[in-house]
Amino acid sequence: MKKIIIYTTNYCPFCMRAKALLEEKNIPFETIDLSSDDAKRDEISQKTGHTTVPMIFIGEEFIGGYDNLAKLAEDGQLEGKLQS
Repeated sequence: MKKIIIYTTNYCPFCMRAKALLEEKNIPFETIDLSSDDAKRDEISQKTGHTTVPMIFIGEEFIGGYDNLAKLAEDGQLEGKLQS
């Protein structure tokens, strides 16, 4: 199974929703908190072109934020992404 990494802040409601969605589905994930790490946030923003959190990766693939994750789950494609 591919690893999920969520770049987040401790005050972001969409980050909380993304983590809750994965927890409901019993899908393990790693959280990297950017709340007080501006350098890391700048680095990951340059890599993804995204400036908002959450920034979610499945394996090496950047899938976007919470809305993208929720759409994959709603369409039944999340589990397939984890395996492919």
